[in-house]
Amino acid sequence: MTRREKASSEQTRPSPSADGHRGRLRDKFLAAGLNGFHDYEILELLLTLATPRKDCKPAAKAALQRFGNLAAVFEASPRELCEVDGIGPKNLFGIKLIPAVCERYLEKRLAAGTALHHSKALFDYLYQSMQDKKREQFKVLFLDAKNRVLAIRTLFEGTLTSSSVYPREVVRAALDHHAVALIFAHNHPSGDPQPSPEDTALTQKLINACQVVDVTVHDHIIIGRGTYFSYADSGKIAAMAATDAAHAPMG
Repeated sequence: MTRREKASSEQTRPSPSADGHRGRLRDKFLAAGLNGFHDYEILELLLTLATPRKDCKPAAKAALQRFGNLAAVFEASPRELCEVDGIGPKNLFGIKLIPAVCERYLEKRLAAGTALHHSKALFDYLYQSMQDKKREQFKVLFLDAKNRVLAIRTLFEGTLTSSSVYPREVVRAALDHHAVALIFAHNHPSGDPQPSPEDTALTQKLINACQVVDVTVHDHIIIGRGTYFSYADSGKIAAMAATDAAHAPMG
């Protein structure tokens, strides 16, 4: 090996002290999970996944100071993360990987064949998948006769109103998945989950369309910042379904 090659190799190799510290963090996690970890140590460990030659502790502490808490760091956009000294387009990988893995895990757990019985069982997945979205998303959960999840699909994005969400597309998707029941969910980027008049009009319109093909609407959940609103829990879904049934033509 030439002197230049040796120098280059030494520059790309983590320093012994940094490598030893990273090893201790990994061993600490493998021994006891995150018990005893400070929040900055969690971020430090994640940053090391794509930071080969640098002490990540200052960047981890700076991120917590910038965003306030660990959850806010995970929810920050790549652009916002890159504003923190020591974090760039490459080493933010570990930070953004965690929410994505959590979302996939919660979705798979939700679709693992367990029957759904109440809206709180959905909140963890829906919040994880929708809380950081800057635009409204409209998701549909397709259920079988035992309230098991057949599929989860995002059908619409943007400003959601009764004129921008098409009931015929929702009904077609329900029939394609052989669904017996549906749960709707969308997010409010403002963080306030209280339903607007447009949300209620849309919900009624969808219930009406689904009843024509004997598909039941169990709930419409609105995701806000750390909380949610459930049309079913509030009694509004039952009232809307009863109203539609009362106006249905006699067979």
